[in-house]
Amino acid sequence: MAVMDKTSALISVEELAAALAGEQPPVLLDIRWQLGGPPGREDYLAGHLPGAHFLELDGELSAPPGPPGEGGRHPLPDPELLGGALRAAGVSADRPVVVYDSGPATAAARAWWVLRWAGHSKVRVLDGGFEAWRAAGQPVSDELPAVGEGDFKPVPGQLPTLDKDGAAALARTGLLLDSRAAERYRGEVEPIDSRAGHIPGAVSAPTFDNNAADGRFRPVAELVERFAALGADGQQVVGVYCGSGVTAAHQALALELAGHQVALYPGSWSEWSGDPGRPVATGPERG
Repeated sequence: MAVMDKTSALISVEELAAALAGEQPPVLLDIRWQLGGPPGREDYLAGHLPGAHFLELDGELSAPPGPPGEGGRHPLPDPELLGGALRAAGVSADRPVVVYDSGPATAAARAWWVLRWAGHSKVRVLDGGFEAWRAAGQPVSDELPAVGEGDFKPVPGQLPTLDKDGAAALARTGLLLDSRAAERYRGEVEPIDSRAGHIPGAVSAPTFDNNAADGRFRPVAELVERFAALGADGQQVVGVYCGSGVTAAHQALALELAGHQVALYPGSWSEWSGDPGRPVATGPERG
C-alpha cells in the first residue's frame, strides 16, 4: 500500500509555536492523565502551555462507568456535558484545536478521537506532548485562562464505532487489533479487569509500538509497515480496542496516519470481560 500523507492529525512543537503566534491561534486543551496515577489537574496547575484549558479524561471526555459488561470503564461522554466543557474551554466549530498530554499521546489521542467523533474536524495532537514542548525551551505558565466562549455543539457519531457484536464479527472476518500490552493480551496478567485474555480472533498490537524512543509517533512509513505486518491491507476497516477505549484511540490515530479506515470499540476489554456470556481467548495465537 502506498504511504498516504495524513500527518495533519499531528502537530510538532515548532508548528504549534508558529500557529500560536498567528492571527487565529488554536485552542489548547491539556489532557494530562494516567491510569492509576495522580490527577492530571495537579500537573496542569503546576505548569502548562500558556492559555491552555484543562479537560478531565474521566469526567468530561468519558461518562461514568456502567454495570459490569455494559459500556466499560470509559464510556463515550454525554454530548451535552461534553459540549459544555468544550465551549467553556473556548472550542468553536471553525477554530482549530490542539490537544496534548505529558508525551505518549494516549490521553491526548482520546481527546482527538472524541472531538472528531463529536464532529469537530480541526483537531491535532501535539507530537511529544508537554515534555517535548518544555524540552524545546518553549514557555510554560501556571496562570489560569479565563472561561472561554466557544460555540461548538457536538454531533455524535461522526467516527465509526463497534459494539460487542461488531467487535466479535470483525475479529472473525476482518482485522481487530488489541492495543493492550502483549502480556495482557496473552492472559498472563490482568491487573484491572475481571477476566484475563483477549477477544477471540483479535491480533495483538501493543499501542506503544507506535512510538519512537522519544515519545513521538514513528514516521508514517514505519507505521505503514507495522500495520501491514499485522494484516492491514488498506482495503478494509480496521477495528481497535484496548482496556477501556483510551489507548485504542492512540492506535486509531496511528492507523489514520498510516492511511487506514478505523472503527473503535469504546467498551473495549473492560466491557467484554465483564460480560460472562462473551468468550475469552488466551495465548499468543490468533483466535
